[in-house]
Amino acid sequence: MKYRGEEQRRLSEEFLEKLLTERNLGKRTISAYRSDLRGLFAYLDRFSCRRLDEAAVSEYFLYLQKEKRAAPRTVRRKYVTLRQYAAFLRKRFGTKDRSVSFSLQRFRLPRDLPRTLSGGEISRLLSAAEQALSGAESEYARRMCLRDRCVIELLFCLGLRIGEVSALDIRDYNREDASILIHGKGSRERLLFVSAPEVRRELEEWLAVRRKLSPEEEALFLNRRGGRISIYGIENIFYKYRDRASIDPRATPHCLRHSFATQLLNNGASIRDVQELLGHRSIVTTQIYTEISLRRKQEVLLKYNGRNFLKQEA
Repeated sequence: MKYRGEEQRRLSEEFLEKLLTERNLGKRTISAYRSDLRGLFAYLDRFSCRRLDEAAVSEYFLYLQKEKRAAPRTVRRKYVTLRQYAAFLRKRFGTKDRSVSFSLQRFRLPRDLPRTLSGGEISRLLSAAEQALSGAESEYARRMCLRDRCVIELLFCLGLRIGEVSALDIRDYNREDASILIHGKGSRERLLFVSAPEVRRELEEWLAVRRKLSPEEEALFLNRRGGRISIYGIENIFYKYRDRASIDPRATPHCLRHSFATQLLNNGASIRDVQELLGHRSIVTTQIYTEISLRRKQEVLLKYNGRNFLKQEA
């Protein structure tokens, strides 16, 4: 396929619009796809490439790895984006031209285990939120602390993604049976249950003061202006209490989700149950947590198993 920069930019926006309407992908995902495609086009423009084909794309990935030293996950994400774009182009023009197949060998990624927080770190994180509430110097500050505490609690006690917490509405929480309807990725919904009495009580405290913030919409958690709290607002809440609690400075809100899953497995939950609770489409995504669980069992057995220290009599 001949490469014309302006034409490809127009087609890429058509592709992104199709993803948005047909697959209902989130804004952050669409933004990442757009960035990936713009990176390719910028490369093709810079080196005056005349064709958009497998050879050009191969050179582009070599450039990313050798010159830009892009991380493996970054390269893999761009690869997935371009494969989908190639499929769109073939369908768009009704061609079976394999020059836009981008059928490169799949990139192999190093297997990084999810970062989790220890029970002690989670306790300190929750204590930091509780201390902030106890020390609130105004009614408004108290309301914000009540909100913050609930946000952190839901991230951990249900293993929610920050986008799922942001998307929660008042009607999603059933106060009678303490169930919450979660709007997950790809418009997939799941119903979860707030099992901890303390968390149910804290949610009731928050709901009692939420209306005093002059809410402009039905969002469960509000920002300071009465609108829906954003994912960035949730991140800032976590980082604030993470630093106050002096826990791992590399920790992110997603570490609470990882910790939730790992603790379930350590406590005997089946991987299928954990898959459903996390809202994973494929159990393969969930299986990485079994490695963390196995490592923990190995550590316990090595440290505490009496057979390790038993000496037989001659």
